[in-house]
Amino acid sequence: MRVILLLLALLAPAAAAEFKLATWNIAWATLRPLDDRDMPRDVPRRTEADWTLLRQYAIRLEADVIAFQEIDGPEAARKIFAEREYALFFPDENDIQRTGFAIRRALRVTQNPDLAALDLRPQARFSLRRGTDVTVESGAQRLRLLSIHLNAGCREEALESSQQCQGLAQQSEILGGWVAERRREGVPFAILGDFNRRILPGQDPFMARLGTPLLRATEGYSNPCFSDARGGRPFIDHILFGGPARGWVLPNTLRVMVYAEREPSARERLSDHCPVSVRLRLP
Repeated sequence: MRVILLLLALLAPAAAAEFKLATWNIAWATLRPLDDRDMPRDVPRRTEADWTLLRQYAIRLEADVIAFQEIDGPEAARKIFAEREYALFFPDENDIQRTGFAIRRALRVTQNPDLAALDLRPQARFSLRRGTDVTVESGAQRLRLLSIHLNAGCREEALESSQQCQGLAQQSEILGGWVAERRREGVPFAILGDFNRRILPGQDPFMARLGTPLLRATEGYSNPCFSDARGGRPFIDHILFGGPARGWVLPNTLRVMVYAEREPSARERLSDHCPVSVRLRLP
């Protein structure tokens, strides 16, 4: 009987892998001193208590993959994400506001070349940010992921209406090229991060430039992060899925982890962005 049960277990299909995917802009997470010339003068510095609070929120988030933005390298990231739990991935640049990933060590990860073209002014004192590109493996499945932080100043305006919007339009074309490559390869993928864009209902011109059908996890929802009596705000942090990954998203699993701290200083102590997450089931 034991032999029969063992054979049945071996013949049974493997259970689908499920994991939690998140994006989190942690707003000027840096350990640089006050007199560092590369830092804007009005950026406050966090206390050790602030770093401890961020780490507690990272533990509470319980995400398997976190696409982060605005972290100034591994030293600052390790104050938020436990080193024994998460491997860290950064782009090959020294900017303060870097994108990247914290990924559970149980997952196999390959870091791909940066999407360096997203930094439209790499030689500027305050340059834009590269995209961090990784492939995560779970069982027999692979998922290509891109962490991004796009140009600010064009929340919902026409993409030709200002210099900031023209920069965002240029970045959208670059992202569209990255998406087209993934489509040619036939691989499942997701783009996560701070888009600095309230993607409007219907055919937003930004989304149109990305091409190919994409599933936006935040579509139809409002963001409760630091909301007031007027209710939630439109998202600017998004998670987009393409290829087979569109069918991996579990319905009704979009979550925003709001902070218990509600005082105005919490935006500086923690972040003016809250973590946004969704769950996937990989076949």
